[in-house]
Amino acid sequence: MANPLEQFILLAQNLKGAALISLITRLLETPGVYSFGEFLELPCVKQLTNGQSHEYSKLLDVFAYGTYHDYKASKDILPPLSEAQENKLRHLTIASLAANTQCIPYSVLQKALVVDSVRQLEDLLIEAVHLNVIRGKLDQCKQQLEVEACISRDMCSENTGQLVQTLTNWCAGCESVWYAIEMQVDRVKQSRESCLQAQQQIYAEVSKIRKTMAGATSSFNEEMRFRFKTLTREGTLPLQNTSVCVPTQSSAPCN
Repeated sequence: MANPLEQFILLAQNLKGAALISLITRLLETPGVYSFGEFLELPCVKQLTNGQSHEYSKLLDVFAYGTYHDYKASKDILPPLSEAQENKLRHLTIASLAANTQCIPYSVLQKALVVDSVRQLEDLLIEAVHLNVIRGKLDQCKQQLEVEACISRDMCSENTGQLVQTLTNWCAGCESVWYAIEMQVDRVKQSRESCLQAQQQIYAEVSKIRKTMAGATSSFNEEMRFRFKTLTREGTLPLQNTSVCVPTQSSAPCN
């Protein structure tokens, strides 16, 4: 499925004046478009910065990098928002909060989104979930939003240093984890070698005991054979059983 933003980029190539303003208004209302960086880089859009419609360039900046609170702070110099645009900017604000905090209290959300009731807040959060702006669940008991994931937003050039620092810290963390894994692997290797040595020692002891037992059995057998021969020569070993005479009526008494 084509990215909706690409259609607006193609349409804006040769537009200017009221036609471009109308396209920007539609862009800021269209569901599913939450990234505006490429659109802002178009020459015709950059020309708005110093033109009569510069307020629309600033409005695009708010949707790309800012929050609903930023719009409210500059409301007097920015074009008014339609209901769809207002909800969209609130959804983008939710995404910004979700990117930095896993559990967001309702009180923080209400202040950032400028909503009075919890019901209105929860309706906005449910819309954001259905539109895949965030993934998470509402904890009504604890009055907080539990975030699992959220969309990414455009990053202005002033914040690239922060991104670099974040990536640097992430790389350092990866190196620390890698070092810890290597240390654990070395411990496992040492433990395995110790187990193998102990096993070999046990096998050697068992073999030694078997040889000792075999030698003792052989000596015992030789001694028994020697005693048997000695007793046989001396005549002290009976070679057959003594016969027993059982007298009968017709036979003479046994002597």
